[in-house]
Amino acid sequence: MQSNTTSYTKNPYLLAWFFGLIFYFLEYAVRSAPSVMIPELSHAFTTSTKGVSAVIGMYYLTYSITSLIAGIALDKLGAKYPLSIGTIIVGLGCILFAVSSIYDGYIGRLLQGAGSAMAFPACVYLASKAFSPRKLATAIGATQSLGMLGGSAGQFIIGPAIKNGYSLPFIWIGMGLLIIAVGVFILYITPQDKTELTIKKAQKGGLLSPYKIVFSNSQSYLSGAISGLLFAPTTIFAMTWGVAFFQKDRMMDFESATLVSACVALGWAVGCPLMGWIADQIGRRKPVLITGALLMISNLLQLLYYPEIYPAYISTFLLGVASGAAMIPYSIIKESNPDSVKGSATGAINFLTFGVTSLLGPLFGNLYGNTLGTAVDKESHFQSAGLFWVIGIGIAIVFALLLKETGKKKQEFVA
Repeated sequence: MQSNTTSYTKNPYLLAWFFGLIFYFLEYAVRSAPSVMIPELSHAFTTSTKGVSAVIGMYYLTYSITSLIAGIALDKLGAKYPLSIGTIIVGLGCILFAVSSIYDGYIGRLLQGAGSAMAFPACVYLASKAFSPRKLATAIGATQSLGMLGGSAGQFIIGPAIKNGYSLPFIWIGMGLLIIAVGVFILYITPQDKTELTIKKAQKGGLLSPYKIVFSNSQSYLSGAISGLLFAPTTIFAMTWGVAFFQKDRMMDFESATLVSACVALGWAVGCPLMGWIADQIGRRKPVLITGALLMISNLLQLLYYPEIYPAYISTFLLGVASGAAMIPYSIIKESNPDSVKGSATGAINFLTFGVTSLLGPLFGNLYGNTLGTAVDKESHFQSAGLFWVIGIGIAIVFALLLKETGKKKQEFVA
């Protein structure tokens, strides 16, 4: 009888998590889609390429701020209304982005970022209810994996659609209506735990009280710093600067450089659930986290100094697989903080991770991006740029050693 009750209770959250994943997939597609339509957006908004880049960048402004709001909303209200409202906001932002006005483009992109910030924290929140603690890291890894696939879809599906003559309004309005429909369905099927809400309303503390708990815990800062340092080599170096560096410093043609850089996202999609699954199987977080970071360093060093051992696209794929360890701190921060602030914990690490990558991006650009193509010794320039990320990963390993183990094996030992 107990088993049937438990199954009945968790099934609605499992279904809600599944549709949350659909939203997360579509949100990542919305995030990456503008990269394949910059000339078309420049014409539609009657602005320069630089102006289009400024519009696209507005996404991350509201995304980072709303990540904190998302955590509070989930802890105070549960996932039902915050997730569905965030989904509908993204849909409206897509529809507004289809209007041929740069001001509407700015507003639309801001709405896309604001609503998208709700996707991952809500999926993690629902996963924590749908799955047992021993499967949580696997579920979080699978969530991030699907997001990466959505990012790839935003480029590999929408790019050919534009070449085949589909207009920007058709694409953006179509995505907007699809996302709004998903949001309505999420509102309908996501359960609302009235007992939990009653308890939360009875708890003392202001609106920011969950973040007082999360940010007073040193483990939260360590988790955010580690995640940011492990994400940065893939998101900034490989997925942003990668094509240019492989073209200019390694003298690859455009197609080869694109393939090598794209293999990072493919590896990431494999590595996120794989690393989470291993952490769940052995019941420990830190060994998998540190091993993944060490594998990232070894693959980077091979790519930098021994590129003849195997092709570059294998190096970047393995780098992406190993970087899946960057999702493990998302489990650690949840397990290091009380259950009552699990939503805020996810919002906090999203904010901290984004903060680290936001700081490292301009720093790397100033140190190495500005000299790209002008360096006399191109191979040394490429190696120096890669060592920048090796050092960052090394710092992440030091921080990981300071973390407290939160896996089930440690919990069983304490019990």
